[in-house]
Amino acid sequence: MHFKKNKLFIEKVSGLKIVQKFGTPTYCYSLKKLKDNIRNFQKNFGSINPLSCFSVKSNNNLQILKEIKKSGMGADVVSKGELIQALKAGISPKKIVFSGVGKKTEELKFAIEKKILLINAESESEIFEIERLAKLKKTVVNIGIRLNPNIDARTLKKISTGRLEDKFGLTEKVFLNILNNFKNSNFIKVKCLSVHIGSQITDYKPYSRMINVLDKIIKKSKHLFDYIDLGGGMGIQYEKKNKLFDYKKYNLIIKKFLKKHNVKIIFEPGRSIIANCAVLFSQIIYIKNTEKKRFIILDAAMNDLIRPALYGSYHNIIPLIKSNKKNKRIHDFVGPVCETSDKFLTVKGYQHLKEKEYVAISDVGAYGMSLSSNYNLRPKASEVMIENKSSKVILKRQKLFNII
Repeated sequence: MHFKKNKLFIEKVSGLKIVQKFGTPTYCYSLKKLKDNIRNFQKNFGSINPLSCFSVKSNNNLQILKEIKKSGMGADVVSKGELIQALKAGISPKKIVFSGVGKKTEELKFAIEKKILLINAESESEIFEIERLAKLKKTVVNIGIRLNPNIDARTLKKISTGRLEDKFGLTEKVFLNILNNFKNSNFIKVKCLSVHIGSQITDYKPYSRMINVLDKIIKKSKHLFDYIDLGGGMGIQYEKKNKLFDYKKYNLIIKKFLKKHNVKIIFEPGRSIIANCAVLFSQIIYIKNTEKKRFIILDAAMNDLIRPALYGSYHNIIPLIKSNKKNKRIHDFVGPVCETSDKFLTVKGYQHLKEKEYVAISDVGAYGMSLSSNYNLRPKASEVMIENKSSKVILKRQKLFNII
């Protein structure tokens, strides 16, 4: 994303041409940025040769998953639907990990039938259910067990997953008991120790503490794991004040860990791969001035991008045509949905805007479209992929008659 003669471009296509051709709201992805992000992630951890399983919950678009498959990555899924989508994209079952705290029996059956690499279990009850299903099918199922390491990643509270008060994983005591209880099972093989401490983490230190916890529990358990699933969570620079994640230091910590333990590392990246590949184009419907602020009312709403309302997350908003004319007032960029929380950004001072102009909400590739809904009976946005000078629809805009 860059400006050329004060006009916003995605790769070599003008933002104005995109909105004129496809309308708004529209999610727009850069294929080059996606490929660059995958390449950089693989390069950063090249020396440890991990299995990187893209987090499908971050973005489940089929065309994007096909690009993920082309890169050699696998998939981390949390539902039967995501598993079906990953398989549809051509991702090998032997590169798929099924995570999540509440897998239904039908989902477990399907995963077992497809012979995926691992089912990462998060409770003793789930493991008993997997064993029961495996026994019925007279097969052996490889599982991971997710540990709750009680690590506070100091990210947004609503996306923290590694503290004892969070719903994810098992305490050390329960983890060790389960290992002991299932070590002689004829139908369950515990192949993996799994952990995931949160999302949008920009400091390597929580990961360092996590690795120390894993080191200790492996020694206590005396269990020979084939895989250690370190989850994902590496953050991006949504704001200039956000520091860049130090992949080199994290890589060094893992390499030291691997000198002690002969295991294959699994990662579950999502945000770090796809977040900054996309913008959400939106048109200004109305501008409403009050005594205190200037409301910029967009045609995109919280049903299209719920992250600011749900998490209080930050997304920069960029005009499609840059101007030197400034308006010093407080600007609230809001949507048309009947909720006060339908707000994207508050900023003091912005360039002068007019009704019917267009803006781009940045860094929306992760948990943007995948969290969208039909709230207020609003059709979902379209998705468009840009490759060099070309553009194509990778998901059509939903029609109103499809939802009412």
